[in-house]
Amino acid sequence: MKKNIRIFSFLFLLATMSLNAQTDFKFGFQASPSFSWMSSSDNKINSSGTNLGMKFGLVAEYYFAPNYGVTSGIGFAFNQGGTLLHDLGGDFWKESDLSNTDFHDLPAGVKMKYNLQYIEIPIAMKMRTSEFGYLRYFMELPILTIGILTQARGNIDGQGRMAEKEDIKKDVTPLNLSIGFGGGVEYTINENTSLVGGIYYQNGFLDMTSDKAVKIDADLNEIAEKSKGVAKNITFKIGVIF
Repeated sequence: MKKNIRIFSFLFLLATMSLNAQTDFKFGFQASPSFSWMSSSDNKINSSGTNLGMKFGLVAEYYFAPNYGVTSGIGFAFNQGGTLLHDLGGDFWKESDLSNTDFHDLPAGVKMKYNLQYIEIPIAMKMRTSEFGYLRYFMELPILTIGILTQARGNIDGQGRMAEKEDIKKDVTPLNLSIGFGGGVEYTINENTSLVGGIYYQNGFLDMTSDKAVKIDADLNEIAEKSKGVAKNITFKIGVIF
């Protein structure tokens, strides 16, 4: 998998550098901190914490008009996810091979933290202003992002149960789709190079959590846990465009 990622990234780099020879194409990279959290459609499962993560990646822009274009690329998103507080107990990572069988029978009030890594492929429309001195302002809307899960680790905390870095990939959906928007500013260093800074919001719309989980109600009955868990994040984009 890592070898395939390196090959794909190298080919993407060569392609975008060759296209960059044309004035309509630009190439760059980003290194951006992000804050992510999760929410659930079940009112007995509540958001209870954020993850501080990082996003690194390559960026390609194609302008079909001086101030209108399409932007895409490939990126690597680390430590995404968040923490969910379960008001009811149960077996929430049922498919995963956890380090202790007791983690398949959790009490009420337990917190489940998701630490996820993705390969991300975004595509967006980009609109920008003309230059004001050295500055341009821009908006990207909408941004559709495909996320391919590469790693999933989970922590359990509460009611006498503690675990860290459990492999929970079997209980996380391998593909995530999200839609979002963002905007910011470009600062021109020279004719071909600009620094980019902006803020972006991303909202997942696919269920990330396993539908094979089981919860226990007040009468000790087992109930299939079919809630929809989604991830959201805010990213502070920092990049360079050539």
